[in-house]
Amino acid sequence: MKYLKKIRVVLSLLFFLPIILFFIDFTGKLPTQFHQLLSIQWIPALLSLNFIILIILLILSLLFGRIYCSVICPLGVFQDILSRKTMFFRKKKKFRFEYSKPNNIIRYSILALTVIVFIFGSSFLVLLFDPYSTFGRIISQLFRPLVIWGNNGLSVLLSKVKIYSVYEVKQVAFIPLAFGVALLFFYKVTEMSWSKGRSYCNVICPVGTGLGLLSRFSLFRIKIEETKCTSCRVCEKQCKSQCIDSKNMKVDDSRCVTCFNCLSSCKNGGIKYEFRYKKVQGHPISNEISNGRRTFLMTSGAIIATAALAKPAKVLSNNDPILSRTPIMPPGAGTIKHFNNHCTGCQLCVSKCPMQVLKPAGLQYGITGITQPHLVFSTEVFCTYDCNICTTVCPTTALQKLTVEEKKLTQIGMVNFRKEKCVVFTNDKDCGACSEHCPTQAVHMIPYKNDGLTIPEITKDLCIGCGACESICPVRPYQAIYVEGVNTQLKAKKPSEAKKFDKKINDFGF
Repeated sequence: MKYLKKIRVVLSLLFFLPIILFFIDFTGKLPTQFHQLLSIQWIPALLSLNFIILIILLILSLLFGRIYCSVICPLGVFQDILSRKTMFFRKKKKFRFEYSKPNNIIRYSILALTVIVFIFGSSFLVLLFDPYSTFGRIISQLFRPLVIWGNNGLSVLLSKVKIYSVYEVKQVAFIPLAFGVALLFFYKVTEMSWSKGRSYCNVICPVGTGLGLLSRFSLFRIKIEETKCTSCRVCEKQCKSQCIDSKNMKVDDSRCVTCFNCLSSCKNGGIKYEFRYKKVQGHPISNEISNGRRTFLMTSGAIIATAALAKPAKVLSNNDPILSRTPIMPPGAGTIKHFNNHCTGCQLCVSKCPMQVLKPAGLQYGITGITQPHLVFSTEVFCTYDCNICTTVCPTTALQKLTVEEKKLTQIGMVNFRKEKCVVFTNDKDCGACSEHCPTQAVHMIPYKNDGLTIPEITKDLCIGCGACESICPVRPYQAIYVEGVNTQLKAKKPSEAKKFDKKINDFGF
């Protein structure tokens, strides 16, 4: 039985390392296929209604208990690393765990509230408490910037000795609200891991609580052998879930994360990982099996019903003094209702966006959409015409997977032109930057005055909302041409149907 812990550690690292590297990678060298590891997380699979993954995860839980929490969940492994590292700061306290009573009122209240709120139309609590997405926000907002900062510092140092193999990388814009959410959860996860191991999983995390209900009926479980146990309490002191009650010879299955630390610590074989439903006097314990089967079916039904009954979140505008914009969703979002209900705000697309045009939202989608991605155009920052990376890495169906050609015709926004702010109108000066940079010819130039001056005109049917025109417009702080978000992403016409303005512009007005 002692080899089970080693297998668990190896498997957890095989899941954890690629995931964290994929989030941190700012070079774009890691293959996008790594995102497949994210599709097998509980909440992304649930929101995607990926029944194959859901069934596999349910079967694993009913067979082995909360193996998901100890092997597959990146936040769970992250807690184990934090918990282990903090042991070095504790003098003469090699064993710091002991049995504690479960906080059933808190954990079941959070689970019930999360499910109820989601059913009645808000994904806010799911977004907030999903362990995978919490891990993604922590890495994207806290650790990835540190890695980039270290890379840029190294680049400066090496350049002084004429070594240019390390390139400076631009940092993603600082979003206070997204950073604050990530910092708050990082602090809480670290504090709870420091003091009580996996207490975050067993008190706050609704996924952990839900799996705890299933694990009460798993086919295999940790059990104390009363005839061999010497009451030394070593297994209890090694249990990071604090679920082993040595005094009463019991293990709380709902909190056990199947880490197998207890098995490797016991020298007398007093604790085992065994088949739950043993025969008694030649007859199987059918009642327990029936109860387990009923729990499995009820939980499965609740999970699927929760996803199916979700309603859209309300969208609020930002505080732009001139433009009250509808947020610009990433390509493949479809409708704002679908996007808000399926995006967990994990910020993987934000991390992988090569132009860094995707940013975690503050209140652009309302309180229920905090940290969900939206596009923010700035000087020379726009959605690249032939890039579809965000649609390929999304672990849920929040973003439909689009080919490059499909993405080129997807309207993520709609262009708007304010003639009264254009430098052609205000200064009688030739520009044409927006037209020159428009990849679809939605913005083109038409005659304005008899002296050959031209001014932009827009054809909305051709616009895909990429923001190239807005990012290059010289008018500041509020551009003469800008992109407004849409509630439903439609298909644009092909640019070949439009006439192109061929006049050469030597001066773009800036």
